[in-house]
Parts: sequence; structure tokens; C-alpha cells
Amino acid sequence: MFTGIIEETGTIIEFKKGSSDAFIKVECKKVLENTKIGDSIAINGVCQTVIESGKNYFCAQISAQTLSLTTFSSAKTGDKVNLERALTLKDRLSGHFVSGHVDGTAKVLSIQKQKDFYNMAFEIPQSLSKYVVNQGSITFNGISLTVAQIILNEVEVAIIPHTFENTNLKTFKIGDFVNLECDILAKYVEKNLSTENNKSKLSESFLQENGFF
Repeated sequence: MFTGIIEETGTIIEFKKGSSDAFIKVECKKVLENTKIGDSIAINGVCQTVIESGKNYFCAQISAQTLSLTTFSSAKTGDKVNLERALTLKDRLSGHFVSGHVDGTAKVLSIQKQKDFYNMAFEIPQSLSKYVVNQGSITFNGISLTVAQIILNEVEVAIIPHTFENTNLKTFKIGDFVNLECDILAKYVEKNLSTENNKSKLSESFLQENGFF
């Protein structure tokens, strides 16, 4: 489990695709502190297990399913990646609950610099738009963000300068793709409401009455 608060950006220094999986080696510093083999680190929002580490790097093995769902399918040496270690019980939850299990990819539609922040718009898969609401949480490349507006399957977010400058968002261009994870709470609500013969008191009207949407 993660929070979507990026600790540092690293650099892919080795990326090898096999017949069905891939090997990645990331140069970094901060996320190596107290990290051991078997720990989880989110790379661009994708939860990965550390299989090897050194003074300034760690390595992970990427599964075929992860390759098919994420931007790892087009990753290459030299790419900058957002990094975050797994949440511990003593950490502050400054972002929102991020599982590191990416739902798909989103396309960058626009990047606009405003006076004090940046506006970015993304096109997300139509099938995932039901999990996104105005003022709700969403994760792009592992970054916890608040939805400023959603129209059909186009999502706009406002990004403060600190986040833009200290993540790999600043390296993206229109047409690039990022990893997308929807708010996990929305999925649980959907499952509860759609369960056949559901006897729970949780309903759409209950959520509306109590200010959830």
C-alpha cells in the first residue's frame, strides 16, 4: 500500500524484455534507505518487489500482466520514474490509499502553465470513468491527485509547482501515456451496490444523503 506522495525520481539504467516478462534496474538514492530484498517500491505507481539492490540502485522483475497494463511496455533506459516506498503504520497518509495495482494507462491531452500551478488533462479508458468523480482522488504515474473536472472520459487535474517540478510530469508531452490507478474505495462501493441479493443498507440514496456525492 502507498500514499501517492512521490519520494524521489529515479532513472532507469537497465531495461531488458524477455519472452514474457522484463527486468528493470533503477538508479536512485532516497528509497534505498532501510530497504531490503522483498520490499515493495512503486515505480511510476506500479508496485514492484525489490529482488536486488546496491549502493545506488535496485532491481525488479516485471510480470507479463504488468507489462500489458502499464507503460512499462514502452519503457527504456534513461527514462525518469517516480518512486515511493510502501506505506508503514507510523507514516502520515498525506495523499490517499494507493494500491500500486494499475488499472490501465491514460493519454496526456494538454499541459497548461497557469500563474501559480499547472493544469493537465488526460484521456482515460471509458470503462474506468465510472470510478472518477469531481473532487475525488486519482493516481497518475504514482502521484496522488485531486480531480478538478471530469467530462465523459477526460480528466483535468490542477498540479502545484512543487509536484510538477519534483516528479516526472515535467518530462511529459502531449500524446504521452501515464499509468492510471482509480480510487480503490470507488471499486468497493460499486461491488457492494451491485452484489446480487445485496442485503446491506448501503445504497446510492444513502451515499447521496450523507454527502459522499
